[in-house]
Amino acid sequence: MLVTAAALIWLTGLAHSVLGERYILIRLFRRADSLPRLLGGTAFTVGTLRFAWHLTTVAWWALAYVVYALAHGPLSRDELLLVIGATALVSAVFPLVFTRGRHLSWVVFLAVGALLLASRSAGP
Repeated sequence: MLVTAAALIWLTGLAHSVLGERYILIRLFRRADSLPRLLGGTAFTVGTLRFAWHLTTVAWWALAYVVYALAHGPLSRDELLLVIGATALVSAVFPLVFTRGRHLSWVVFLAVGALLLASRSAGP
């Protein structure tokens, strides 16, 4: 049951990104005249909306991995910190790419990821 649930969560994330990009974001961005002009234009707005939209998929995929892993036994503290830390680091890439670093959430995601990964227990 957990593997099936994990697969459904993962597929939901995929559908969210693919269908959302195709049927919502692209159509919204064609109406650039109605988008807020931030930092001198609409590019920052488009990038922010796009990375925030797809960040949802990253979060759902991380959750799907946790559910999948739980199907194979309990997760340790360090394993959970690894999943969340890696998710935060991947999340940092999105605002860096989609807004060219102008949306400063990447700094927070990077710090969170580094702190979580560093807080894992040292050892074998």
